[in-house]
Amino acid sequence: MDGQQPKPQTTPQFRRVLEGLRKAFPQPISDPVHDAYMLYSISRALDVVDDLKSEAPILGSPVELDWQAAKSSRVADGGQTLEQVIPELAGYLNGMINWGHPRCQVNVVTLPSIASIIGVLLPSVYNPNLCSEETSRRLAEAEVRSTSMVSEMLGYDPEEAVGFFTFGGTGGVLYGLKVGLEKAIPGCMKTGLREEAVVLASDESHYCGLTATGWLGIGQDNLIQIPTHPDNSICIDALESAARDAIASGKKIAAFIATMGTTDAFGLDDLESIYQLRERLVEELSLSYVPHIHGDAAIGWAWSVFNDYDFEKNELEFRGRTIRALAAAKYRIHHMHLADSICLDFHKTGFAPYLSSAVLFKDRQDLDLIARNREAMPYLYQTGDYHPGMFTLETSRGGGGPLAALANLLLLGKEGLRTLLGHIVEMAEVLREDLESRPYFAVLNSENVGPVTLFRVYPEGVDPFTIKEREFTDPTFRKQLLEYNEFNRQVYQHVHEEALAGRGVAISQTDCYRHTDYGEPVVALKSYVLSPFSTEAEMQSILDRVYAARQRVEKEQITGGAD
Repeated sequence: MDGQQPKPQTTPQFRRVLEGLRKAFPQPISDPVHDAYMLYSISRALDVVDDLKSEAPILGSPVELDWQAAKSSRVADGGQTLEQVIPELAGYLNGMINWGHPRCQVNVVTLPSIASIIGVLLPSVYNPNLCSEETSRRLAEAEVRSTSMVSEMLGYDPEEAVGFFTFGGTGGVLYGLKVGLEKAIPGCMKTGLREEAVVLASDESHYCGLTATGWLGIGQDNLIQIPTHPDNSICIDALESAARDAIASGKKIAAFIATMGTTDAFGLDDLESIYQLRERLVEELSLSYVPHIHGDAAIGWAWSVFNDYDFEKNELEFRGRTIRALAAAKYRIHHMHLADSICLDFHKTGFAPYLSSAVLFKDRQDLDLIARNREAMPYLYQTGDYHPGMFTLETSRGGGGPLAALANLLLLGKEGLRTLLGHIVEMAEVLREDLESRPYFAVLNSENVGPVTLFRVYPEGVDPFTIKEREFTDPTFRKQLLEYNEFNRQVYQHVHEEALAGRGVAISQTDCYRHTDYGEPVVALKSYVLSPFSTEAEMQSILDRVYAARQRVEKEQITGGAD
């Protein structure tokens, strides 16, 4: 109407909210003020966590996990500021074991290098997807570069081999078995399993073999677990017998898994003999396929840096026991190139953050066996040449793993990796030597050549120098074995509780280091040295803490648990 004033323009509420939310994201176009705010926010988060560090092997103080509160949590109508969110997020690290602490020796979890942390951080900001070079650009190049570098180190021809990163060592084994399945039963990816297949691995191999055979439809019952020698390596004679029996019964061998560094005791299978057995079976039995050999080197791969190390010169000046252990490991590791595929974890012995696992194939044409038709994915792969999403199980794969791996390969080089591995092996040798010189302790894997030590502790009046043989071989000793198993569990509980309380050392326990000759599991305490900051004094502290826990358990047994 004439004379009516126009209504003032107002900004919709969602736009006002959006304007605030934009400040919570990295700016797509450089903004020095906001960029500084982002860096400050990251630095603030690190400062909060840094304040949790102490002489204790945990971050912050002991906490009781409140599962009920977590289950009761709901999304609020309104959000919080970044300044409010940061300390709450950092608080979730309170009470966590500090893996890099020299008194932390819990399983095979490593302290990431600064370079590898940056390798994860940068892709997190810009979110590449390694499905294709279209969505990752030079991060795809980093994947090819890092896998080619380690392929050559392990003995593959980088021009013929291919590698990519996946969701852990289990993923690597899954890929190896899937390719092996396609070799043994061609076309089964499309038509399904029409024949029965088996996988052969040691009884000390990682349980991911059970996972992979179950998920692939091979069936966990068709994972044939072969006995091992006392050094935890697979018994080749038993392997040959089982392979021949499987073939004679009409079953196909999807794969042999050669374990190059068992989780509990760093056992190394004789891959050369497994390869020779495979070749012999193909020729003698005129097999229509060549059974696949997968090297599970999630832990042991890093020792390949010693393949060209001159142990006579020993330029890094390792001690005698250390150089002996490193040379013994190299003797098995340098046959890795005989495997058709290899999986390796940089987040274990490569000192990178989770998740950084790769799987390598000696012959890039093996991946054609599991590739999908381009027609099934019409909205992808329109440009470029690198499209691993055509054969990977995952469509979405982040760039952190490859860049973290590349970061450490560049940062450390062979000499750096040799130094770190030599150090952790040397600390393990120091611990084993100290344990062997003490009463009440018995080292179970005294011939081990890796950074893990398994040992048992005994009550007063037990001779640890003779009991180990009886425990493993004498069936009339079953009752005592089970009693000492429980004794070791109780000792571990005291050590563990002290660690979570911020005192003592953090080690771990295995419920079954090996089975006895009469079928009982042997419980063991376990020290897995991976920290670059470990010292001989820290090794000594393990003995002191375990000994003190032993005394507490003995006292509790006498008093019935009363103080």
